[in-house]
Amino acid sequence: MSGAALKLGCIADDFTGATDLANNLVRAGMRVVQTIGVPSGPLGTEVDAVVVALKSRTIPADQAVAQSLDALRWLKSQDAQQIYFKYCSTFDSTPAGNIGPVTEALMDALGSDFSIATPAFPDNKRTVFKGYLFAGDVLLSESGMQNHPLTPMTDPNLVRVLQSQTRRKVGLIDHSVVAQGATAIQSRIAALKADGVGIAIVDAVSNDDLLRMGPALADLPLVTAGSGVAIALPANFGLQPSNQAAALPAAYGLQAVVSGSCSVATNAQVAHFIASGRPALALQPLRMAAGDDVVREALDWARPHLASGPVLVYSTAEPDDVRAIQAQLGVEQAGAMVEQTLAAIARGLVELGVRQLIVAGGETSGACVQALGIAQMRIGGQIDPGVPWCHAASAAAPEGLHIALKSGNFGSTDFFTKAFTCLQG
Repeated sequence: MSGAALKLGCIADDFTGATDLANNLVRAGMRVVQTIGVPSGPLGTEVDAVVVALKSRTIPADQAVAQSLDALRWLKSQDAQQIYFKYCSTFDSTPAGNIGPVTEALMDALGSDFSIATPAFPDNKRTVFKGYLFAGDVLLSESGMQNHPLTPMTDPNLVRVLQSQTRRKVGLIDHSVVAQGATAIQSRIAALKADGVGIAIVDAVSNDDLLRMGPALADLPLVTAGSGVAIALPANFGLQPSNQAAALPAAYGLQAVVSGSCSVATNAQVAHFIASGRPALALQPLRMAAGDDVVREALDWARPHLASGPVLVYSTAEPDDVRAIQAQLGVEQAGAMVEQTLAAIARGLVELGVRQLIVAGGETSGACVQALGIAQMRIGGQIDPGVPWCHAASAAAPEGLHIALKSGNFGSTDFFTKAFTCLQG
């Protein structure tokens, strides 16, 4: 990278989570580039923050640690002043990791004896109170996340969840402290460190809580969080919100949506798109498993529809249907098969002239950007909390395309149609 030292170096454990984080940093005034995996050399452009997007949320913990440390080495080589490890606002992981093991490895590498952990993202109704994670008005374990096919979350107590994944003692900075502001938070950190605590869950029920938290985190070598606390960090570097940070090239070309998420939110978005009268094609995983050429069929179906507006290709399914497919094929095999099929369809759509592409689902997004040969993306304006439009050069579109990578849980019911309207505006 040329110019001034990198202010914030970020490591995200999936692709949609990376754009979610980058979106909040851009909104707070940072110029941000998201890389797909660890770059092989300097970026060659001056930015305030880089978000390295990994696909490490659900891989074995030792592999997640190795990839995260590789990202850390590159970010430190770019003189990053602070490191940010980003995970999902639903804190989803397994008892074996990967949030705890990656956090510990990064702390060890940075020589850090203390960090915080808070997935709070109030703009998307993810709040933490007394260490318990809420999604909307219900505990995480009652939100639908208990049915997640890869990382079911049945315990909303984050202190307990994280303690099961780490050797370090986990503590809590509760809302009564956060409400008093940065000085009180720093005092609580000092007390926790004196008591042998290495990582503290931090409560936040509003953006005001996150903004109070920000100054107290300025001197930490490592911050671990969802994307919420990112709104408070650019001010630590003297930056303020600016429209220039989100500027992207003008949009053109055909429009499409590819959806592989099975979340409650994405199911509703798919239903809304279909109800609006737009063309949609549902993929059948069992036909994929049987060897049918569903990629060719999907592209043949899409070709005549694309000229008249956006099309949707989706494998979204209800939890019972997902379990039935997994029972026949196995959890990992079923997921990988669907992701790779959707990724091949996404590339085919771009080859047909799509230059405005929405991808729904974290794992699906990872597979699609890899299939498209995207190495890095410039982050633009927000569509909905946590989801920005981005612009990227692709092997299938060297001149660039606009792409939105949507976490399964994010976005309003009309997200798919609204997103294209936002881009034209």
